[in-house]
Amino acid sequence: MNVILLESVENLGGIGDLVKVKPGYGRNFLLPQGKAALATDANMKKIEARRADLEKAAAADLEKATARAATISGVELIIPANAGSEDKLFGSVGPIDIAEAFAAVQVQVERSEIRMPDGPIHELGEFQIGVHLHSEVNAEVTVRIVAAD
Repeated sequence: MNVILLESVENLGGIGDLVKVKPGYGRNFLLPQGKAALATDANMKKIEARRADLEKAAAADLEKATARAATISGVELIIPANAGSEDKLFGSVGPIDIAEAFAAVQVQVERSEIRMPDGPIHELGEFQIGVHLHSEVNAEVTVRIVAAD
């Protein structure tokens, strides 16, 4: 399936690029989310005419994400959790817990923006967690897991 991207999509392309994707990805994700349009002659002409507006909107989104990254980068989250002997947690700390900790310090971060490449945290300590705000903007946050009283 050939589509024209209406916004930059990570690992796929930039605005106005003509890309070939699997039909399910295009039909179920790109088209409904408004990230792409079918690659017909009429759509190609419309998108070329709107390209400047699309690039201006993308630049505004990038600017907002960069501003959010500046506020998030200095944050250190402290999450209390129940722990047993040898600093092992009863359960784990995942993206939902981290999103709630951000909300507690008045910073808006969606659960889907939190990147935990090693999976949930199962022990006490200090960890670096990535926050993916835009396809070009990532921030690092320190998360400290401490034993609950």
